[in-house]
Amino acid sequence: MDLKIMGLDTPLLHTIQHMMDLAEDPEKSINGPSRTYVRDAKAMASTPADVMEYHNSYAFIVDMPGLKSGDIKVQVEDDNVLLISGERKREEEKEGAKYVRMERRVGKFMRKFVLPENVNTDKISAVCQDGVLTVTVEKLPPPEPKKPKTIEVKIA
Repeated sequence: MDLKIMGLDTPLLHTIQHMMDLAEDPEKSINGPSRTYVRDAKAMASTPADVMEYHNSYAFIVDMPGLKSGDIKVQVEDDNVLLISGERKREEEKEGAKYVRMERRVGKFMRKFVLPENVNTDKISAVCQDGVLTVTVEKLPPPEPKKPKTIEVKIA
């Protein structure tokens, strides 16, 4: 709609028209999620994980069938966020064969876990066995209880 033709050429109406155009086109939306955010959210939602707490460690268990260790990355960000990510690539089609059905998930995957304060980020191990990745994060020893400080009372 052209406001000039209707004789309604004011800054307020231009702003309202701009806001209406943004609402119609989510790609232009200022407050809408970015493509990167949507991609990461989908990758996180499609990567289920179990977290177990033991006496001296935490274990993060993620199914990774068919992946090699080079396809999986385990990192610690900001000293307290465990990031497990990677990519499952599509197998190349063999000559003379075609897919009749393709159900296995391909593409990037990612999970982030905020680590508790009582973990030692220098002692993290990751093992992938039989398609199951287990990341173990050791706990810090409990702090020594502080002994009460005795203050001498002087008589004045």
